[in-house]
Amino acid sequence: MCSASAAEAPAASGATRRSGGLARYVFAATLVRSADGGAVVAIVLLAQHTGLPAWVSGLLGASITAPHLLGPFISRRLDTARDGRVVIAVSAVVHGALLGVAALLLPHTWAAVPAVLLFVSGLFGPMLTGGISSRLPAIAGPSRQHQRRAQSWDVASYGISGTLGPAAVAWIAAGPGPLTAALVLAAAAITGAAAVLALPRQPPVTDASAVPSPLQTFRQIWGSGPLRRTLALTVTVAFSVAVLPIYAVAIAPQFGGAALAGTLVAGYGVGNLIGSALLMVKPLPGDADRLVVMLCFVVAAALAVVAAMPSFVAALVACGAAGIANALFFAATLAARSEYAPAEARGQVFIWVGALKIAAGSAGTATAGVLLFGAAWMPVALVAGVCVLAALAGARSRAAGLSRSAGASGSRSGNGHGPAPATAPQTGELARRRAR
Repeated sequence: MCSASAAEAPAASGATRRSGGLARYVFAATLVRSADGGAVVAIVLLAQHTGLPAWVSGLLGASITAPHLLGPFISRRLDTARDGRVVIAVSAVVHGALLGVAALLLPHTWAAVPAVLLFVSGLFGPMLTGGISSRLPAIAGPSRQHQRRAQSWDVASYGISGTLGPAAVAWIAAGPGPLTAALVLAAAAITGAAAVLALPRQPPVTDASAVPSPLQTFRQIWGSGPLRRTLALTVTVAFSVAVLPIYAVAIAPQFGGAALAGTLVAGYGVGNLIGSALLMVKPLPGDADRLVVMLCFVVAAALAVVAAMPSFVAALVACGAAGIANALFFAATLAARSEYAPAEARGQVFIWVGALKIAAGSAGTATAGVLLFGAAWMPVALVAGVCVLAALAGARSRAAGLSRSAGASGSRSGNGHGPAPATAPQTGELARRRAR
């Protein structure tokens, strides 16, 4: 009886450490991601407040988001550092400091000067999104159930920060002004850096010399069936759901007023949060690779329903359902990145996928604006079709990989040479992952 109690004590202690680490993670991630997510809104509002033309405001906003695509080329440091927390914390401080300086200079100098500062600031944005997500697997513990539940909290962090950052900017800009809003975001990023340093320390999993370069990491992603599908479908879904805000603006007048656009977008955001809450109660079960493909079909169906809704209330409910579907899909992609990324390049894999996701979202928004020449539902219907095609391609690729691995396993067991050596297992889940 005493031995049972002694065994229960370390388990309870481990659960307490995981809960404490996860709580600190959600706090830190929400702070830095709110600063990153609200920065574009703050700078655009500040530029307009200072009297700059709309095209200049747009370019200043793009100066923050466009550099995310270059983030993977500075991400190797996250996998080679003795303490990855320091890399993320420094990134948050630089991001916040440059954002604050650019905001202070914007009313008093040529727009090109703050644009350069914002560009450099944006380079560190992926560290605050995918980079900090790469810390989560070690915090959550080795159990798949713990990992999946922690990933649901990560999805919630993205959803809260994606809503909280822009909403806080709009609220502060309406009162003290957009400059104050930008400075508050800068302070949030710097405060978040301190919170990142309070996360559990993770020693490097391998020697720095074994960490691949960014381009080698991308080749590893493309050479792994599950990671390749995760990347391709993440980009496709990000491109597709980015159409929804443009659709909301276009369709709102038909439903009774342009102001309803904000309500539709908010409905999508609430759906994301509901999806996160559902995942906390019941994490996604089963193979992450299969889930990514299956849930891409679900996102496509949700988008198709949005395009077909004839009334405001129906469209609002459909936008909420699309948000739920996207939250489930996003959780599946986080699980796939965690479970299939090589340990020596986990941070780079997270940042590669996150950076390309942001670029795809920007492209989706731009494409929706271009396609909005006829019926408002047309861009949504088109991207729903794109999601279906991508999911079909992913399902076919996965089936082919499973078939090849089954064939290879059968040929080894029936070739008269006996089983493969124990030091190089070629059957079961490991063989299927390698073959795909």
